[in-house]
Amino acid sequence: MQKANITFIGAGNMARSLIAGMVKDNYPSDHIWIIDHHPEKCDQLSQLYDVHIAKSLEQAVEQADIVVLAIKPNDIPAFASNVGKLISSKKPLLISIAAGMRLEVLEKLFGSDTAIIRAMPNTASMIQCGATGLFANEKTSKEQLSMAEHIMRSVGVVVWVKKESHMDIVTAVSGSGPAYFFMIMECMEKAAVEMGLNEKNAHLLTLQTIYGAAKMALESSESLSKLREQVTSKGGTTAAALNSFAENGLSEIIAKAMLAAKDRGTEISAMLNPISQINDQTKKTHDHI
Repeated sequence: MQKANITFIGAGNMARSLIAGMVKDNYPSDHIWIIDHHPEKCDQLSQLYDVHIAKSLEQAVEQADIVVLAIKPNDIPAFASNVGKLISSKKPLLISIAAGMRLEVLEKLFGSDTAIIRAMPNTASMIQCGATGLFANEKTSKEQLSMAEHIMRSVGVVVWVKKESHMDIVTAVSGSGPAYFFMIMECMEKAAVEMGLNEKNAHLLTLQTIYGAAKMALESSESLSKLREQVTSKGGTTAAALNSFAENGLSEIIAKAMLAAKDRGTEISAMLNPISQINDQTKKTHDHI
C-alpha cells in the first residue's frame, strides 16, 4: 500500500480532505499526484502537503496505481474521452466519489475490465470526521478493496454496502445527514432563545449537547434506544419532551424525509446515467479537466 501511486483528478474540497487525511495518516506525499483545470488549487495543495502536480492527464494516469475521480459527474465523460483508453489498458484502480454515477456507466466509459469502486463520503470528511459508503465492482481485487478502504478511513469511518442501490440509502443517511442535524440544532437554538436564553449561550449549549450525545453513542456498546432510556427518568423533563416528539410523529417525519432524500438520489442517478447519452458524449473531444 505504501508504494501505490495515487492520482487525484480534481483538487477541490474533497480531494483536499482526502489528501490531508492521508498525509496525517503518514501516507508518503511523494506517492500522491494531483491535476485540476484550476492551477492555483494544485499549487496550494502542493505547498501544503508536498504532493506532485501532473503536467497532463496522460502523465497523471500513466504513473497511477489508483485514480481518484474527485470531479463533478458531468465532467467524467470529458475525462474519459481524453484518457479512457489509457485507463482501460493500464487498469489502475478507479475510485469515483462523483455522486450518482453508477458502475454501469463508469464501466462503459473506462472499460468493463477496469476495477472500479464508488465512494460516497460526506462533508464532515473535511475535518476527518466523515462517514463513507463504498461499493465495488467484481473486477476489484481484495488488495484494491483494502487500498480504497485505507484511503477513505483517513477521513473517518467506512462501511461497505452489498448492493449498489444501497448507495442511495447511504446518501440519505450520511450524505445528506449533516444538514438534518444542522436543522435540529437551529430549532433547538431558536427555541432556547425564545424561552429566554441569550443567543451565545443557546448556541454553545446546543452544539456541545449534540457533540456530547454523538460522542457518547460512538464510545458506548449500548444501542441508541438503550442510551435514550438511560437518560430518560420516568415522569421527568426528558420524558415530557420525548412524549411530545412521539405525539407529533417525529419518527414518521424523519422516515419520510430520509425516504425523500433516497428517492431523489435515485432520480438524480437515473438522469446522470443514460447509456445512450454516454455513448454520444464519449465520441466528442473535451477539455474540461
